[in-house]
Amino acid sequence: MKELSDFYRGQAWRKLRQNLILERQDELGFVICEHCKKPITNLSSCVGHHIEPLTLENVNDWNIALNPENVALVHIPCHNEIHNRFGIKWDRKVYLVYGSALSGKTTFVNDNKTDGDLILDLDSIYQALSGDLRYKKPNQIKPIVFAVRDTILDQIKMRSGSWRNAWVIGTFPYQRDRNNLIERLGAESILIEATKEECLQRLYDDDTRQLVRKEWTEYINEWFEDYQAD
Repeated sequence: MKELSDFYRGQAWRKLRQNLILERQDELGFVICEHCKKPITNLSSCVGHHIEPLTLENVNDWNIALNPENVALVHIPCHNEIHNRFGIKWDRKVYLVYGSALSGKTTFVNDNKTDGDLILDLDSIYQALSGDLRYKKPNQIKPIVFAVRDTILDQIKMRSGSWRNAWVIGTFPYQRDRNNLIERLGAESILIEATKEECLQRLYDDDTRQLVRKEWTEYINEWFEDYQAD
């Protein structure tokens, strides 16, 4: 195994995390963070933390890597705090955060990012290069926007810079596209779940999107038509 991220993307670890979430839910259906002792209300931000740190030397030792007693369930920010406080070395994480337009992807990342993290968001690139409203996507600059995105993805792949974690935000409805990017970046995927009705309601409640409602309604409808579950 070349990187610990290979382990965290594996079936055995993903199954263990899911089983622990089910086993450790309280009577209200919440998992309590074992660091801050607060409920993890969004299970997408629930991380399995190895109490005895995982290394390339012990990753094949079941008693460390896949032992439930060595795994604490914590919030993503709490996980970052644990590692920063105790100086634990770990592979920098790359998270692929995906879901429909207006599902809450950006809100989720803003709630879970820490200082020194890198965020790649196509909407932000459009805004930076056009100087326009955040949710307008002028076709005239689309090739440049995608070129900038691809350059940043290459830098993430090579782990250039000294960022702590990277968050790649996008809709990514097609399973093959997600898997290709996950493999390319050594990323973990996080689906931000919301119903189509919830996404459309958020669109029509947002006065800043009045001029783009028709366009964004199409984005939402197309995502739910095209989405392929893992």
